[in-house]
Amino acid sequence: MQVLKIHPTNPQVRLVRTAAEILRNGGVLAYPTDSCYALGCRIGDAEAARRIRQLRGVDARHHLTLVCRDLAQVGRFARMDNRQFRILRQGTPGGFTFLLRATPEVPRRVQHPKRSTIGVRVPNHLTLLALLKELGEPILSSTLLLPGDAEPLNDAATIAARLGGRLEAIIDAGPCQAVPST
Repeated sequence: MQVLKIHPTNPQVRLVRTAAEILRNGGVLAYPTDSCYALGCRIGDAEAARRIRQLRGVDARHHLTLVCRDLAQVGRFARMDNRQFRILRQGTPGGFTFLLRATPEVPRRVQHPKRSTIGVRVPNHLTLLALLKELGEPILSSTLLLPGDAEPLNDAATIAARLGGRLEAIIDAGPCQAVPST
């Protein structure tokens, strides 16, 4: 497992590229957001998504979120009418997750099985935005809240100690606010 120490306000391009390559190669990584640390993988990687659910101790019915670079990327994966778009525009970027109808580009195994919805989020964290830009697609994500814990993990050293070799990498850009998204 790699720990990538990335500057929180001036992310090093080389390390961001390394993190994106880990995702492209089927890896699962822990990364900071504007609310708390999360686990993430590529949207099309079924095995990595299964690993995230296993780490979290949740089943296939647990919803994962698409973390998108901007509203244009949200529009590619979620359907929204004008009213929904205005609400998203007011609540992004930031720690809000919005449930919207998924487009056909979202794999069915990621959607809510009955409603065909997906959670989407646009973060306000410079390191994560740099990773999303480099990756060129959303990250399939889940809050890093382990079974039995009351609070999400918020520190790279603690994540490394608890998850050790079960992740390909941890992006250490310092602690987050430790508040799950709404």
